[in-house]
Amino acid sequence: MRIAVYGAGSLGTILGAYINRAGVNVELINRNKAHVEALNAYGAKVTGTVEFVQKVNAYTPDCMSGTYDIIFLMTKQQNNKEVVQMLKDYLASDGVLVTFQNGLPEMQIADILGEDRVLGCTVAWGATLQSPGVCELTSEPDALSFSLGSISSNRNAHFAKVKELLELMGTVEVEENFIGTRWSKLLINAAFSGMSAVLGCTFGEAAAPKESRRIVQALIKECIDVCAKGGIVIEPVQGKDIVKLLDYKGVVKKAVSFFIIPIAIRKHAKLKASMLQDLEKGKLTEVDAINGSVSDYGRKVGWPTPMNDTVVEIIHKIERGELKPSFDNLKYFQF
Repeated sequence: MRIAVYGAGSLGTILGAYINRAGVNVELINRNKAHVEALNAYGAKVTGTVEFVQKVNAYTPDCMSGTYDIIFLMTKQQNNKEVVQMLKDYLASDGVLVTFQNGLPEMQIADILGEDRVLGCTVAWGATLQSPGVCELTSEPDALSFSLGSISSNRNAHFAKVKELLELMGTVEVEENFIGTRWSKLLINAAFSGMSAVLGCTFGEAAAPKESRRIVQALIKECIDVCAKGGIVIEPVQGKDIVKLLDYKGVVKKAVSFFIIPIAIRKHAKLKASMLQDLEKGKLTEVDAINGSVSDYGRKVGWPTPMNDTVVEIIHKIERGELKPSFDNLKYFQF
């Protein structure tokens, strides 16, 4: 069985390192030649909340050959159509592509590969690429978990193998309501990744000050409300019912929700959003697939999303060089 991580940046490199460390060969594929060269020369160096170095085999996409039974897709979504069309030629006839992307990408990918050949996975941990070949795990070891599911009623023949591979790194929850699981992750990303990118800080730093926490809370509330309006049941994350903890209607529950937010994110307090990492490198972000997805669904079901709309607007301005990630951007949010 051939297995690859396509788009092996921070998350993909760490996942590949864990699986290879368990004795299963997983090839790491990335367009960053310096990263690939460092991985092959020195191994994947994992730092942060864990420390180890693991020998891996890494390639640039132009060196790919043959077909794979399982491809873990960990690229950004901006070029999904072109990337998946290319990967289709490298996927075995019964192979499966497992997307680890943010937002709601499975339907678009299924249009290219077919529903039975697409699995979706969300992760409850974060990482940062520090330098070529060196990735920092920014979540605590006991927070290493995955939620795995399918939009098809017929699970791919490799479903059990995918689950087994992910369990070499952390716990795996098989989700029957995978769209609800997707929204759990989208809620966290919209609130914490969105504000991390807007403010230029970590998740914990976005949640700590009262002024920015108010906006984090409002972003969470918008996600909960659009899902309720659309009949989507948001699934728990690592056994915690997000809606029960953080939704509110009255003043007392709102105050409790506000108090809980920094506690709820404490295991991931050091995480810096990949959108912020992209901005720091002068790259475009996935904001349209994250906060933009909330706004799009809000328009579809007829529910306003002014906070998510503002995050999208600010991040696009940062991309254009009109603003910088800063706590000064709090002034653009209107309650």
